[in-house]
Amino acid sequence: MTSSPHISEQPEPTGSAGQSDAPVIRVQNVYKVFGKRPERVVEKIKAGADRKDIGSEGVAAVIDASFEVKPGEIFVVMGLSGSGKSTLIRTLNALQPATSGTVEVMGQDLAQLSKNHLRDLRARHMSMVFQHFALLPHWTVLDNAAYGLEIQGYGRKERQEMAAQVLASVGLAGWERRYPSELSGGMQQRVGLARALASQTDVMLMDEAFSALDPLIRREMQEEMISLQRELHRTIVFITHDLNEAMYMGDRIAVMKEGRIVQIGTPEEILSVPANDYVASFTADVDRSRVLTAQSVMVPPAELSEAEITSFGRTHRSVKPGATLQEIVPVAVEADGPVAVEGEDHGKRVKVGYVRVSRLLEAMSPQRSETLSERLESAETTDPADAPPDASVGRHAEQIDPSPAGDTDRHKTAGGDAL
Repeated sequence: MTSSPHISEQPEPTGSAGQSDAPVIRVQNVYKVFGKRPERVVEKIKAGADRKDIGSEGVAAVIDASFEVKPGEIFVVMGLSGSGKSTLIRTLNALQPATSGTVEVMGQDLAQLSKNHLRDLRARHMSMVFQHFALLPHWTVLDNAAYGLEIQGYGRKERQEMAAQVLASVGLAGWERRYPSELSGGMQQRVGLARALASQTDVMLMDEAFSALDPLIRREMQEEMISLQRELHRTIVFITHDLNEAMYMGDRIAVMKEGRIVQIGTPEEILSVPANDYVASFTADVDRSRVLTAQSVMVPPAELSEAEITSFGRTHRSVKPGATLQEIVPVAVEADGPVAVEGEDHGKRVKVGYVRVSRLLEAMSPQRSETLSERLESAETTDPADAPPDASVGRHAEQIDPSPAGDTDRHKTAGGDAL
């Protein structure tokens, strides 16, 4: 990127997304309290007071939040209205400075930066996409998309060329001279996304960026974002109240409740091992077959019985570790025994585990796992030579939507096609 002529001198941030495995963002024991005596409220909460016990002294929006965001990661913060997620994201660029605790971005403690250095950090290394577009109505689409570059000090010709390229990448080629009022809501949000991408910042903060869109347009934007992320590898913090969106978008998810982070994990971890009843209630209606993968349900090769091993001589089928359960089912229907999970080691295929029929069905229908275990117990101990392919897998396969990605199918892109 061309250097910006209007940037004041400052220490260069460390831990850049493209240069290091160090966290791009590190949040440690952060509190954010609104009110006249925020420090006193923090002291009370640390002493054991609950959020609702504070009364008129203040509003504890974020309580003792700690997490790290890795380079190139989409880190989703999910919670209901009032959970503190939007306040939390604003502490990451100090639009709402933390009352207590530490926020580091690219190795720099935001609380220790001068106003000028903080402004430069935002301009050069951080961008934000808002729920309600935040476009300038009297500027063209091109000028709106180039706004971040103007702040960075790029000349008009250069920034417009850069912005035009990004507009084309989000499907807005030919709309550069239009105004926001001439665009649909989905197109306006594409302009907002283009503005953030054109700025070439290391970090993108997306606060309910797609929540105001109609469902179909929202889905298109999610897919567009994932597609662009495969090429750009930006570090993204994405705020949402929608679990399906979180599961689709997130490499990892932080679930918030009443100001606190109650669980952090991958979509599979959140779904398979919810930290408490609150998280479990969120995941109850998620289509597990589109989130869980072979890696999460397989057993090590050493655990297979001789009968299971013998079955591989007749109808051998395999999948990659990232294959979703939805993708494994049709493979399991054709197999006589467990489905092999094959990874790569120095360019060679190696078996890293196996997916049993019973475990596959249990994972897709956890509420019926005990019944399924009992029903399939004999199937696992029967000599595969005497047993037909498991009919129960076939019945379940018919119930699963075979169409491409559903609301939580983002992880299909991780290389989960059957081999």
